[in-house]
Amino acid sequence: MPKIIVLGAGRVGKVIARDLAEEPGYTVTVADRRASYLEKLSDQLGCETICADLSQPRTITQTVEGFDLAVGALPGAMGLATMEAIIEAGVSAIDISFMPEDPTVLDKKAKEKGVTVVFDFGVAPGMSNILAAWGARRLAPARHLSIMVGGLPYVRHQPWEYVAPFSPADIIEEYVRPARLVINGEFVVRPAMSGIELIDFPGIGTLEAFHTDGLRSLVNTLDCPIMEEKTLRYPGYADRINLLRQAGFLSTEPVEVEGVMVKPRELTLKLLEEPWTLTEEMDEFTVMRITVVGGKEPNYPRITWNLFDQTDRKRHETSMARTTGFPTAILARQLLGKKLDVPAGVHPPEYFADNQAFVDTLLSELNNRGVHYALAEYLCR
Repeated sequence: MPKIIVLGAGRVGKVIARDLAEEPGYTVTVADRRASYLEKLSDQLGCETICADLSQPRTITQTVEGFDLAVGALPGAMGLATMEAIIEAGVSAIDISFMPEDPTVLDKKAKEKGVTVVFDFGVAPGMSNILAAWGARRLAPARHLSIMVGGLPYVRHQPWEYVAPFSPADIIEEYVRPARLVINGEFVVRPAMSGIELIDFPGIGTLEAFHTDGLRSLVNTLDCPIMEEKTLRYPGYADRINLLRQAGFLSTEPVEVEGVMVKPRELTLKLLEEPWTLTEEMDEFTVMRITVVGGKEPNYPRITWNLFDQTDRKRHETSMARTTGFPTAILARQLLGKKLDVPAGVHPPEYFADNQAFVDTLLSELNNRGVHYALAEYLCR
């Protein structure tokens, strides 16, 4: 019986563990440092648990030994160290963290250990990579790629009109990490939260879009002269965050306050903890639009993928956890069931875009779970 371990029992980790545990044939274990939470999780999901401090790479290596597959569902700051520790144990892995480093630096080590690692596998990055690459190759030569994605609460409370569906530290990282784009075939870097524009979405209304570093590996793997990714929020949100950033509240450089050295970002995260908390009573949604334009003149074909997903009240699962966790669980089953022939090494999500059977399976399985990606193809001038 295949053994899989999920590192991190947050909202996304819980969805991944539950999805895998609901299907007979797998031994599912969840590791986290919160003993009381793990006890409740074990009762809810019927999975095994390990209480461990996953901030220590050696602990991770020891924890994952003997498993067939590990899933990294930890904050981005821990992502690369976690991946390296899993590889050191000789265990294959899927990682969903928004790590600042390039995971492919571990490719040689993964090959030496004979393990397969897939990084950035979630909704965006993840599904966005796969569907963008699928569309770009279908319309080759690709000319323009646009990805817009966001998770938002239905009820808007001033001043933020936002709550955090995953690690607030990773959210702040999105707002400060420079955004990598491709413009006229040239790799360029723009400040995070620049390029603000207003976009209308049917059934939602007007949202604000701004640059973030969401293209990730697509910058290097996709041949397309214009590529950009933008995060979606309610209008006016970027101005508020940019004010915090310009005033130094998102800096990691310590400042002295009455004889005490304080990191402004840590203080800001602490102050935002309560207003950004996504409670059990709140409903949220995830919206994504992936547009690829390609082909030849005079009519350029266009492919658009649209996603709209909402909180599942019956299962108490947030939309962001569903849209991130389900693709990971589906890929895990495919890898454990030997249905995918993936060589040893470190691979981005778009590695699977050419595998039509897997793409079909992924979309079908997501559809069965209530996560629907709608495809539109048409000609434009």
